[in-house]
Amino acid sequence: MKIFPPRVLDALARFNAMHPWDHNAHYHPWLLRQLPRRFGRALDVGCGSGDLARLLARRAAEVYGIDSDPAIVARARELSEPGDAVTFTVADASVGIPPGPYDVITCVAVLHHLPLAETLTRFRRHLAPGGTLVVVGLAREEALADHLLGLVSVPLNLLVGWVKNGGRPAPRPASMTAITRPAAVTFTEIAREAGRILPGVRLRRRLFWRYSLLWRG
Repeated sequence: MKIFPPRVLDALARFNAMHPWDHNAHYHPWLLRQLPRRFGRALDVGCGSGDLARLLARRAAEVYGIDSDPAIVARARELSEPGDAVTFTVADASVGIPPGPYDVITCVAVLHHLPLAETLTRFRRHLAPGGTLVVVGLAREEALADHLLGLVSVPLNLLVGWVKNGGRPAPRPASMTAITRPAAVTFTEIAREAGRILPGVRLRRRLFWRYSLLWRG
């Protein structure tokens, strides 16, 4: 559904480029609220430069962050402080993840890069009994609810970017990010597969072109 003409889309893109902010980090506080105060082992899949993994390390005995991009894993290691209980490893989650069990598995803006059913099955297999899986993902817009949330997100995205940057153009990118691609699978398809593989899973469409998935093993 094309709501805005190309000229308006170009203007929005220019504004967003001048006032960038991290849609994924926006959901980190919500994600952390789904987790216990303390837990043992955690795995962050698609860790990027390690921001979420370092937040998890404040509660976990040990955290493993994996990403398929060697450059971004090197950056995550550079940003780590001595004594951080985080190990960053280059690994392709579409092939496999370091053996669990894990008390917590997180996956932010990465699942749409991976084979859906195989990855969710792998997460279930490596999650410890009573553990928590939290996904913040991207889905292809299809249903009316998707388009309505996207429409509401446009002005909010401009407002948040303006406020976070103090009303001034950002001098440089805020952080190193991995290359992403549009999602090919719809929210309805994700919900169907997740419900089959993860009984009792909770999914919700969210603002800023994201959805959340929460499952307790």
